[in-house]
Amino acid sequence: MAVVDTLQAPAAGPATTAAPNLLRRILRDRVGTAALAVVALFLLLAAAAPLVAALYGKNPTEHYGQNVPGLLSDGGLPVLPNGGISGDFWFGLEPGLGRDVFTQLLYGIRTSLLIAFAAATVTTALGVPAGVAVGYLGGVADRLFGFLANVLLAFPTLLLLLALGPVIQSRLVDPGAAEPEWLQFLVLVLVFSAFGWIPLALSLRATVRSLRERDFVQSARAQGASRFHVVVHELLPNVRSQLLVHATMAVPAYVAAEAALSFLGVGITEPVPDWGRMISRGSEVFQADPTYLVFPGVALLLFVIAFNLLGDAVRDALDPRSGGR
Repeated sequence: MAVVDTLQAPAAGPATTAAPNLLRRILRDRVGTAALAVVALFLLLAAAAPLVAALYGKNPTEHYGQNVPGLLSDGGLPVLPNGGISGDFWFGLEPGLGRDVFTQLLYGIRTSLLIAFAAATVTTALGVPAGVAVGYLGGVADRLFGFLANVLLAFPTLLLLLALGPVIQSRLVDPGAAEPEWLQFLVLVLVFSAFGWIPLALSLRATVRSLRERDFVQSARAQGASRFHVVVHELLPNVRSQLLVHATMAVPAYVAAEAALSFLGVGITEPVPDWGRMISRGSEVFQADPTYLVFPGVALLLFVIAFNLLGDAVRDALDPRSGGR
């Protein structure tokens, strides 16, 4: 799932950086403040998931409904109304296996964020040097990169992921053995990264193309600065704001993409908690137990919307033409 950037080029000038008062500017925007609060809450819950689960007294893997009589009906549905919500199970029970929904959601946050942040980190590590270098060098390097980018962007990423999972499992996993969790994470991160760095590199290439002709770059060249010095000390500081906006836009895109793949049965598999797989299961039992679909669906919707709104707030706060709102 390629992350498409629609970023404005930063204002020209030496060492254009993210404003020191970025947080203050975001807090002046009510929507940005609310989005920041929601994102911070999700990040806190992800980091403190083991502690919260320990205080709550439940874990995401135990089959409470099957181990404790009277929680599930003969058909595997929660006996209590609203999906089995009670003082013991705050968000109810998973139909069939009877796992606790609240802890499944908590650890599902960790799954999504781990993949999203890892993919965003790798795409940044690939996209920044490629985009800045090609944008500065131009010529043959620029034309070759443009051809490579067009080829990679032509690949149907979703179909590739659907086909790649079984192939990797058959090559790296013994027949009959379960695919290890680390391999599932690694495959998703690598495939997301293999295509996700292209939009970032293209955006940076366009920005650097305009910056390399500005006075401060020409002045550095006239003083005998090497290409390495120009790129590191003159150009890179001027795209930091662009990278920050890219990160805030890329993370929710990868979270949604990972959930979509798990919904289709290609992403993270059992027993690792995952929002996409919860939504898939919830869609199967929606008529009998609509509550189970609500919690992961609302959680995913809130997270993606909040992160996207935060990205908009960061972009506006860093845009000198907006006056920092």
